[in-house]
Amino acid sequence: MFSSKTGFFSLLADAGPVVLFVLVVLLLFSVLSWSIIIMKAGSIGRAISQSKDFLDYFFDVSNIDKVFGEAENYRNGSLAKVFRAGYVEYRALGDLKKASQVEERISRAIRREANEETKNLSRYVPFLATVGNTAPFIGLFGTVWGIMNSFLSIGVTQSASLATVAPGIAEALVATAAGLAAAIPAVIAYNYFTQQINSIERDLEDFSGEFIKSFVNELG
Repeated sequence: MFSSKTGFFSLLADAGPVVLFVLVVLLLFSVLSWSIIIMKAGSIGRAISQSKDFLDYFFDVSNIDKVFGEAENYRNGSLAKVFRAGYVEYRALGDLKKASQVEERISRAIRREANEETKNLSRYVPFLATVGNTAPFIGLFGTVWGIMNSFLSIGVTQSASLATVAPGIAEALVATAAGLAAAIPAVIAYNYFTQQINSIERDLEDFSGEFIKSFVNELG
């Protein structure tokens, strides 16, 4: 443990090229992970919040034309996007008014939009799992390298004093800490976002039947 920033940066300046490379890779992973976390927290949060608001409005209003006009105010909501896709397909049917055909066409349009929405919400999230799985091992590689340098220093100097082994051990500890610092937030965020996306998928599946029923009832 270094008592000052100067000591920490001095350690980095004296670190070997392999350990520095490991630290740069882990820093890059961390920056990318936090960028994805911030971006996805906003987009998934809006998708859930606006979907809930849209769903409340959907069940309060029986006229699908009116719901479609209001759906634009929930453009980031997953349920609103799926509803708009179904509505557009319904209006594109023209004179086709056979209930079974209407249901089939609208179901296909809703399913297609739901799949697209799920893909958009899931984009970049797997990278967090990659960071969570690989960063500790990258840090471990830097740790092993630092310890190996310590043993080499002992062999060269024929001394096992603290001054001889401390730099390599310190490099090893920094690499370990960097790996964990990159991995832990990525794993937590990945698990959280996956849970939220799965919840959205269930909502889309549960309420797609209600959407279709509304369109079919419009024929009556």
